[in-house]
Amino acid sequence: MKNATLVLLSLAAATAQAADTPKFDAQRLSQDVKVLSSDEFEGRGPNTAGETKTVNYLIEQFKAAGLKPGGDLAGGKRSWTQDVPLGRFDIKGPVTLTLNDGKNTQTLKQGDDMAVRAAMNGAKKVEFKNAPLVFVGYGVTAPERKWDDFKGMDLKGKLAIVLINDPDFETGKGDFGGKAMTYYGRWTYKYEEMARRGAIGTIIVHETAPASYGWPTVKNSNTIVMYDIVRKEPGKAHAPMEAWIQRDLAADLFKRSGLDFDAAKKQAQSRDFKPVELKGLSLSANYAVDAQVIKSKNVVAVREGSKHPNQYVMYSGHWDHLGVGLPDAKGDKIYNGAVDNATGLAAMLELARVYAKQPAPQRSVVFLAVTAEEKGLLGSEYYAANPLYPLASTVGVINMDALSPFGPARNFNISGSAKLDLLDQMVATAKKWNIAYSPDPKPEAGYFFRSDHFPFAKRGVPAVSFGSGYDWVDGGVKAGAAAEEAYTKNNYHQPSDEFNPKWPFTGMARDLEVLYTVGADLANSASWPNWSADSEFRAARDKSAAQRK
Repeated sequence: MKNATLVLLSLAAATAQAADTPKFDAQRLSQDVKVLSSDEFEGRGPNTAGETKTVNYLIEQFKAAGLKPGGDLAGGKRSWTQDVPLGRFDIKGPVTLTLNDGKNTQTLKQGDDMAVRAAMNGAKKVEFKNAPLVFVGYGVTAPERKWDDFKGMDLKGKLAIVLINDPDFETGKGDFGGKAMTYYGRWTYKYEEMARRGAIGTIIVHETAPASYGWPTVKNSNTIVMYDIVRKEPGKAHAPMEAWIQRDLAADLFKRSGLDFDAAKKQAQSRDFKPVELKGLSLSANYAVDAQVIKSKNVVAVREGSKHPNQYVMYSGHWDHLGVGLPDAKGDKIYNGAVDNATGLAAMLELARVYAKQPAPQRSVVFLAVTAEEKGLLGSEYYAANPLYPLASTVGVINMDALSPFGPARNFNISGSAKLDLLDQMVATAKKWNIAYSPDPKPEAGYFFRSDHFPFAKRGVPAVSFGSGYDWVDGGVKAGAAAEEAYTKNNYHQPSDEFNPKWPFTGMARDLEVLYTVGADLANSASWPNWSADSEFRAARDKSAAQRK
């Protein structure tokens, strides 16, 4: 009976803490999402009128909550924003793509056959004729895994055709963690590696399962204005052409050169794979690029700490979406980004309002709304490279991206499968609300590398990106999984990601009680969470330990 009594007492204590936690207003969450994803905000594209409206709205809400500006220093005073210089690259005029198989020429359509990105190497024009095509498998160089897909192949003057994800995605076992994507599987790595090797271009073969999204997402994300952080030597990070190609078209190219696509892909799953030239085939391209440097803004607010104001707990989320782009079947050109990521912004604003009403925490709490996440985590990358508050003194980062606007779930997850004390604390806290932790249901999608916590994580700062649960209280896993699948297929990065007045936001309001408690507990403690001993990010965190004494 003694043990049973202890269990009952601990459950009562947990219930009491949950009951004592400040409540979050589902109606205010709904209103913020409605405003930020309205057509008036034009899809919240960086360096547009939509950015100006978004930044002004966030500042207005942070001010009304009673927070202080936490951005760039000017005359000894903080502003509300951090300037983020970005390279802006836009294709001007038509994209001419001509395939030659030795007998005939074929014109490929931008957006339908291939999705060609505006060149980010600084060139004003991309023009090449009859460039040979070489299949380089998954395009991976991983010495620690004794893996080299190139085998000495010189890519200069050539177009590299590469598969998305890792070599063991389909088999589920191997040197790359099975289904869980490594950084080698990300398209960003593919582009970077081909550029390092001097390729004239990289063409990624799109397949829905290993990419984790369909062709509309690829098309809508790559045929618009592109951005990058300003680089001293952009050619080392970007080949002249960066593109995706439809899987069936790629298979046809292989067939025309006497190869079987599926057989070649299977060969690429072995470390013995060697690059294969698509004999008799070449591609010509011609398109102009407008390249310029613009400034976007991160928005930063702070609730100053009462005892250790120079130690920081951070909540982050991106304010940008895709802006105005190609029209869908209904002619809608505004990519409103209601779920992605007006929900994260609404959550951040509600957290700010609650923190402002509570007694000042011992450590400072920073609210960071970053730009250009959709362009490659650029706002968070810029902040992490140019921090307003030292990363060594940043206790942890809780990122919020594309939260569920539906009812409460029995579980939660994070992006990826990282091991760190911050997650352990989140798991323990969530239990007090009877919410269980479920590992990332799709580690193969590489979500760990696709959210704004990653630039912090790779520099050693304990950081997680919170994900809403899929085991709904009303409807269970079946309902939650169906809603997520429908969103990914029909709305993700499409104009249809719009506000729905029927969304209750009750699940998000409940989840924010957990996220508030995790952050407030950290802000009122002396603890410094770390990564697990075997984490690739542990060394960077340990290296900065002396700065925390």
